Amino acid sequence: MKKMLVTGGAGFIGSNFVHYTLKNRPEYEITVVDKLTYAGNSANLETVLDKIEFVTGDICDRGLVDKLVGETDIVVHFAAESHNDNSLRDPWPFINTNIIGTYNILEAVRAYGTRLHHISTDEVFGDLELDDPNRFTEETAYNPSSPYSSSKAASDHLVRAWIRSFGIQATISNCSNNYGPYQHIEKFIPRQITNILSGIKPKLYGTGEQVRDWIHVDDHNSAVHLILDKGRLGDTYIIGADNDHVNNKMVIELICELMGKGKDWYEHVNDRPGHDMRYAMDSRKLKHELGWQPEFTDTESGMKNGLQQTIDWYTNNRDWWQADKDTVESAYAKQGQ
Repeated sequence: MKKMLVTGGAGFIGSNFVHYTLKNRPEYEITVVDKLTYAGNSANLETVLDKIEFVTGDICDRGLVDKLVGETDIVVHFAAESHNDNSLRDPWPFINTNIIGTYNILEAVRAYGTRLHHISTDEVFGDLELDDPNRFTEETAYNPSSPYSSSKAASDHLVRAWIRSFGIQATISNCSNNYGPYQHIEKFIPRQITNILSGIKPKLYGTGEQVRDWIHVDDHNSAVHLILDKGRLGDTYIIGADNDHVNNKMVIELICELMGKGKDWYEHVNDRPGHDMRYAMDSRKLKHELGWQPEFTDTESGMKNGLQQTIDWYTNNRDWWQADKDTVESAYAKQGQ
């Protein structure tokens, strides 16, 4: 058995990673550490708590991080503050968790010689013009546009510095926007799904031309495991599902159709300040070198299969999200969204 520490393992992507690992990689003994902020939810792991060790804690706690890393073989570092709108209202939690917390992880893996995989985002690259045919690659220059993306860019640079300066065993992945089960209902896709389930029309920011190259969370996590197994230490890997032809308007229309509504059964609301226009990921390195292929990408829309699976999950798990729905919609209403 290999001991794996998953930081932020009660969050959306992290909890799905834990479920995926338990299902597909039984050789791992998993410890999860999560601060359980609004984005971390112990209910995400309720069905597997008897199969893992769960620690409520903050990666900004240097002593706790040192103890946990000292007891493990591999760290998969998901823990991050990740909501753009929140970072515009109060940047400090993003600086503290994403930069100071990552520093604590790096110093601990340096001390114990522990393998690290650092999870990052496409938002560190900034955005592309809608008519720009290019995609982000592992060589794309960083150009973050929010406190959130800036703090993630800083954490990526720290990891690379510790690889070069101290020789830690680490890899990095930058992934496009994820969707799937256990995602907080303030996020774009689950918000629209739960709106329809609540009898509320979905809400589209501005014109809806923004492109996000959506990827199902299980496809992201399968790529992470492949990088852990076969990735070259010190390297960075781009993870995307080739959905950069699908804009937010198309996503919301597809959700409406899949849920039995007319494709135009939605409302336009105020756009988000500083809203990036287009993300597009070039995953050729991951595919050619490691042999990765996404499971939930289909030829018709790029994401119809994954959206249907996600709709089914939110439909069958109302108890998971319903208590938070009014609070989320009230917060958006105050912003005209």
